[in-house]
Amino acid sequence: MLSEEERATYEWQLDVPGFGEEGQERLSQASVMISRCGGLGSVVAYELAAAGVGKLVLAHAGNVRQGDLNRHLLMTHDWLGKPRIECAVRRLKELNPRLDIVGVNANVNEDNVRELTEQADVIVDAAPLFQERYLMNQQAVLQGKPMVECAMYELGLQVTTFAPGKTACLSCLYPEFPEQWKRRFPVFGAVSGTLGCIAAMEAIKVISGLGSPLYNQMLMLDLRDGSFMKRTIRKRSDCRTCATVKP
Repeated sequence: MLSEEERATYEWQLDVPGFGEEGQERLSQASVMISRCGGLGSVVAYELAAAGVGKLVLAHAGNVRQGDLNRHLLMTHDWLGKPRIECAVRRLKELNPRLDIVGVNANVNEDNVRELTEQADVIVDAAPLFQERYLMNQQAVLQGKPMVECAMYELGLQVTTFAPGKTACLSCLYPEFPEQWKRRFPVFGAVSGTLGCIAAMEAIKVISGLGSPLYNQMLMLDLRDGSFMKRTIRKRSDCRTCATVKP
């Protein structure tokens, strides 16, 4: 049951048809793992903390740099030169002191990916590198957990949600490693922020049963002209990661 404090905090979203107290209770009992707390992941984490998700598992290495302040909304000027993950955890606990947070000062890698993803009900891929993204996708398939997949470039963004056994996976979408993809790319903080809000809403829908997640559908948005498009994603019968997973 929700406490009076929780009802007062979440009263606006409790009024959303199809959500209510049951949906809020599902959020409070759920855990979400987010790779990186940068321009994208910081907004996902903030919105999920604000919505009342019970636990966040965050992985992000390195210290706050000047260039982070343009996009990483959980980072602050007074934390320059200090660990990003510590700043992110501090800001999120200030927003929602009820939140349980596991903060890891490391990026997703072969050694920690299983431990990180096993703690979550839903995975949100906010990583810039395909090495990390493929690792999380593999674990999502092996563990049967949904993964919200996000990407942006310049003023464009795209998002979809994978559900093992029901949908395609990241390896279906990108069968081969895109060698041309680089760690740094042009983007505005408002673009990653927009995508972060959409990704957070996807996680909320998956957890609470509200609405229809973007299963086998990729939502694409070009903020240069405000155009939207949906693209169907199909599962590959020869996918190296999910071909043997049955509905």
